[in-house]
Amino acid sequence: MTDTVAEVRELSKRFGDFTAVDAVSFDVRRGEVLGYVGPNGSGKTTTIRMLLGLLLPTGGRATVFGFDTARQAEEIRMRVGYMSQRFALYDELSAQENLAFYAGVYGAGEQERVDQAIRTVGLQAVMKVRAGDLPIGWRQRLALATAIVHRPALLILDEPTSGVDPVARRAFWNLIYELADQGVTALVTTHYMDEAEYCNRVGIMRRGRLLAMDTPSALKRSALPGLAWDVVAEPVLEALDLLQALPFVSRSGLTGDHLRAITGSDVTEPMLSAALSGAGITASRVEPVEPTLEDVFLALAGE
Repeated sequence: MTDTVAEVRELSKRFGDFTAVDAVSFDVRRGEVLGYVGPNGSGKTTTIRMLLGLLLPTGGRATVFGFDTARQAEEIRMRVGYMSQRFALYDELSAQENLAFYAGVYGAGEQERVDQAIRTVGLQAVMKVRAGDLPIGWRQRLALATAIVHRPALLILDEPTSGVDPVARRAFWNLIYELADQGVTALVTTHYMDEAEYCNRVGIMRRGRLLAMDTPSALKRSALPGLAWDVVAEPVLEALDLLQALPFVSRSGLTGDHLRAITGSDVTEPMLSAALSGAGITASRVEPVEPTLEDVFLALAGE
């Protein structure tokens, strides 16, 4: 049995003069949770739709379970669970009726499969509630249940936590990993950089191009030019202006109520502190920190 679930080679999609996806290549490996990360409009959803056979590529090719996405889309869809951004639910139907409907569509109408999907995502308390009356966190769970009711080997989730509060987002990722423990491969798109930390590997998209794909830790090692620093200083805007002007700081910016600076690997805390104090700026904290995937994205994007 191959360890590759999907292969994407030089996949492109153009709409007139606009290139939505530009020669993207990657593999999806069996059993992994692969994050496909980037801002809105970066080409994530267009890539997903081509993988599902919903859009024909302009160039390149892709296969899922060995089936060509451009010619064998029906074979693919019966083996894949798909959860779209907008939760394709029927608001007038109850949670139970929505789930029964999708089970029938996939030819998985056995009550045992429906019951298993309910248990997996914890829907027991809301099965008789109209989908339109459910809070967004419960709608999210119901949409996931409809995507897994036929027990797919590959689960594709397109920005599934958009608009969901942080607690519900964390709970949803716990569900994803429970499914992964059961042998399901997951491809998850998101524009939340912090969510990418949950993934085994991460692909970073920008303006239709795949900038990099690797484990979060490997991306942090390879994409950043040196060290990441947290700086707490007053006055904060003057401190920011100074950091941006220092020759050994490659990038700096506001992060919440403090500053983040990316420097060369030979920079030390005394060097940064001396530069700040020499300009009359009081720094209460200057310390190296673990870089984030947002730092990686900004470095790769040249911003």
